[in-house]
Amino acid sequence: MEPKKRNLTVFGPETEFDGDLEYSDDLVITGKFSGNIKSNGSLEIARTAVCKVGKISVQSIVIFGTVIGDIEASERIEMCAGSKVSGDVSTARLRIAENVDFDGQVTMLDEIPSVDLFSVASREYKQALVLKSDFVQ
Repeated sequence: MEPKKRNLTVFGPETEFDGDLEYSDDLVITGKFSGNIKSNGSLEIARTAVCKVGKISVQSIVIFGTVIGDIEASERIEMCAGSKVSGDVSTARLRIAENVDFDGQVTMLDEIPSVDLFSVASREYKQALVLKSDFVQ
């Protein structure tokens, strides 16, 4: 059986996007983005990209450029050498390379909740995380 073919969309270096963006599959941003991003796919922030967001909610993200705002990734976040991230991050797996300028808090997800991240309010999603964690007061 062949793997499912995924579409790749690229916002070029001359692209400036302001608003809320929802997509599936994969996206690469090499220009400027301002707003919110929501996807069940992957996202790459290129070295030339500057993203000022309220929140990014994706399956996985690889950052080479600059992100200002909070990031939620159900699978993984990777901050590559030379990247700049200012905001809180939450993910199941995190990789931060050397020479990364990171200012924020990290929340590790022990297990991906059975609640669909994109179909519930953030309060309900956070409650699902608390119920699945081993947190003891």
